Amino acid sequence: MPVPIPRQRAIPAVESGQAQAAAQGGPLKEEAHRSAAASTANGTTLTLLLIEDDPAGSPIVPELLDSSGNPARVRTARNLTEAERLLTDDVHCILLDLALPAPGGTGDDDELAVLRHVLQLAPRHAVLALTASGDAERGAEAVRVGAQDYLFRDELDGRLLSRAIRYAVERKRSDTAERRLAEGRLRAQENRRLERGLLPTPLLEGSSLRFAARYRPGRSRALLGGDFYDAVRTPDGTVHAMIGDVCGHGPDEAALGVELRIAWRALTLAGLCGDELLSTLQEVLEHERSDEEIFATLCTVDIAPDGRRAGLCLAGHPSPLIARPGRAAELLPYDNNGPALGLLPGARWPRMQVELGAEWSLMLYTDGLIEGRVGTGGERLGQDGMVEMIRRQLAEGLRGESLLRAAVSEVRDLNGGELTDDVAVVLLDRTP
Repeated sequence: MPVPIPRQRAIPAVESGQAQAAAQGGPLKEEAHRSAAASTANGTTLTLLLIEDDPAGSPIVPELLDSSGNPARVRTARNLTEAERLLTDDVHCILLDLALPAPGGTGDDDELAVLRHVLQLAPRHAVLALTASGDAERGAEAVRVGAQDYLFRDELDGRLLSRAIRYAVERKRSDTAERRLAEGRLRAQENRRLERGLLPTPLLEGSSLRFAARYRPGRSRALLGGDFYDAVRTPDGTVHAMIGDVCGHGPDEAALGVELRIAWRALTLAGLCGDELLSTLQEVLEHERSDEEIFATLCTVDIAPDGRRAGLCLAGHPSPLIARPGRAAELLPYDNNGPALGLLPGARWPRMQVELGAEWSLMLYTDGLIEGRVGTGGERLGQDGMVEMIRRQLAEGLRGESLLRAAVSEVRDLNGGELTDDVAVVLLDRTP
């Protein structure tokens, strides 16, 4: 609570509906003048808005000087209507007389109704409440409601006012920054919860296959990118898995990837497979994309209940890698790779039958894993480089989650830093 200081007679320079002449009152120390100017931004003239029902007959604001020695601007308003007209972004602080009649008449029981109205009118401005001498309780209540500070209007002097203005402006700035930081943190938490909820939970109950996945979005601070994947087991025992990539890296592409994944799961559980499924997914993409230039690549596999063979469909997507005991890891055939979804109306996607064997590991991935650079040159890892890397890591005994974690980490290291593209990798293992 401010300590009352003996009054000094002073008359402000004011800006009302009509300009009034500035008059000099009692002497003020230069130190007080300079401290008032310190509350302005970048040396601009200090501008105050005084809201008081009879400012001409009761001058209550001592003269304050800016950093150039010029009088601070004091705009005066007799009511809230005038205040709204005079309130602009260059106003540094509002001085509000709490004795001002409440809006809508004098019958309002809320003694701080006028303050609440001003706070709604000027949410970004600092507010100093002016109250009668000795009415500290009302002043403290004004601070609780939202004012930055309160002063006794009949005990003002230049030093007290300049200090209070500087404090009010800085406190408002600090409160605003803290609120924005808290809002930003809340939005980030909500986004993380939303994105985490949109990542898939594979439905493989009853399957003997082991599942592992690794996901790294290219967007900074995002949990979800344009890459998507999923795996489900249908009632006949077939395990269906897919991985895809929507071109682009923004939130719209991430949302489209989620829509395609959900559509794929629904269509797969409804019994669609191969070309029929991909044709329907292309229709979904065409209806949901925000631009006709947007397309998506996709790889789907349907593994027979005995786990020894699978159907493979590629829509402009890299072919999966398969690793089997006693044989070098290699890519599955990709000669019949169809176009990406959204490129060619009426396109077809042939389903290739592939033999897996009794024991195997099948890795599906997006191009973010193979398009990272190698060293300082422009050369990229590519599929051949990835195959060699996986062969070496398998020889080192890496499997499952450990294998995927090592693969993504090495690709990042080879790139010399974070990858700019999304990366998704899915691994399915079968052991006899």
